[in-house]
Amino acid sequence: MMQFDLDLQAMQEMRDAVNRAKEAQLKYMSYSQEQVDEIVKKVAEAAFAKSLELAQMAVEETGMGVVEHKKVKNEVGSMAVYESIKDEKTVGIIREDRSNKITEVAYPYGVVAGIIPTTNPTSTAIFKALISLKTRNAIVVSPHPRAVKCTIEALNICAEAAVRAGAPEGLINWLSIPSMAATTELMKHRDVNLILATGGGALVRAAYSSGKPAYGVGPGNVPCYIEKTANIAKSVSMIIDSKSFDNGTICATEQSLVVDKNIVQMVIRELKNNGAYILNAEEKTLVEKTISPEKGKLNPNIVGQSAVKIAEMAGITVPTCTRVLIAEETRVGKDVPFSIEKLSPIFALYTADSYEQAKEYCMKLLNLGGRGHSLSLHTNDDEVAKDFVLEMPVSRMMVNTLSSIGAVGATTGLMPSLTLGCGSYGGNITSDNVSARHLINVKRMAYGIKEVSIPKPTDSCGVTKKETTKNPDIEQIVGQVLNQVGTNSQVDAKAIAEMVNQVLQKYQTN
Repeated sequence: MMQFDLDLQAMQEMRDAVNRAKEAQLKYMSYSQEQVDEIVKKVAEAAFAKSLELAQMAVEETGMGVVEHKKVKNEVGSMAVYESIKDEKTVGIIREDRSNKITEVAYPYGVVAGIIPTTNPTSTAIFKALISLKTRNAIVVSPHPRAVKCTIEALNICAEAAVRAGAPEGLINWLSIPSMAATTELMKHRDVNLILATGGGALVRAAYSSGKPAYGVGPGNVPCYIEKTANIAKSVSMIIDSKSFDNGTICATEQSLVVDKNIVQMVIRELKNNGAYILNAEEKTLVEKTISPEKGKLNPNIVGQSAVKIAEMAGITVPTCTRVLIAEETRVGKDVPFSIEKLSPIFALYTADSYEQAKEYCMKLLNLGGRGHSLSLHTNDDEVAKDFVLEMPVSRMMVNTLSSIGAVGATTGLMPSLTLGCGSYGGNITSDNVSARHLINVKRMAYGIKEVSIPKPTDSCGVTKKETTKNPDIEQIVGQVLNQVGTNSQVDAKAIAEMVNQVLQKYQTN
């Protein structure tokens, strides 16, 4: 009975939140670009100021990740995102092409449903609130059940800052009672106009099947290829930093290493120098059971945990300074735990006998569960990079950098974003790093600039009107009339009348 009551409360809370959002968004429609930009700036600054506090809350509530690293993600989700969108026009006339006489006008979707993951709860909430505000949309957020308190706190900070800056109350809303039924109905609600879904595959599929426009993102089983020309010491240092960042919870984090045969021993030496622990055959078997107790399924208890803690869970002892667990592997498949997306500081290590085999390993890993997402490459050969980006089914490829935070724009020139599209490779509507530009529609006013000659239609007999006046039969009759008048001094009235009658009949039949 209690659960039934909670479900009813969650459903009513969701409907009230959507109603508030709709009313506030209608008021927000009258705001100018300057007013909108001031609100967005104040919200970003308020969230940035609370980055550490929110990071501490997220780690405490979810039991995942590293406080210092979640703080960085909050900073990216607030000020880095703000800097990337602050100069974008999102209100009224946004572009004028004078030569082609086209004017583009932005208008919002309306009410956005935001679905937040447990791995990046506060940073994703801040990010989605900012891009919604920038585009004059309202947002209703459904937090992950394991991250309700920290997500709501992040949204509350944003909402209060927005109102202080002059925004109408109710632009930022949330569901405080975890309920899959309420989340599903939120996505289907008649007054919800767009869905921003970041989460597991089932949730993203639900977003796409809701009948609403949706930006959903897929999993990222990211291969990392260390090619023979790479700067091994530098590359391995970055890879370990990236893999251990927030205990591997960013979906663009490297999941498996693919290394050229002639450099593999040097790579292993550098991995050990950077805090990696190489598992022996017996230890590998124990960790496999911990990664995936059930074939093909990830153990959620290892997500976002440290390498030392995961080792303890597996019943093995590793040095307390261990940052990443690594096992050598040759197979790829759902029944191969080290080859799936692990969302934790665990690596599979594949040795490639040739360049072609390296590509084959990367392709197999992507096809297993990361198509369309990301790939990491370390090389000093630009031709290798070009070959990979042309052949691999990914939407972003990070070269000689940390894949985890490079994909979200922290170490690259990519658009700062906490929602990374996987394109058609991954069954998504976009391959972009989702940002403010994805939350506006554009209508266009176009003046006529080209003269077009429209052909005259033919009549039922297939003859145009102009052709009718030039009909040779009629011209012959007219000629006979003129001959009668010209050659005879005595005009035969009867003959003339007959000829005129023939002319009229011709016109009537044509």
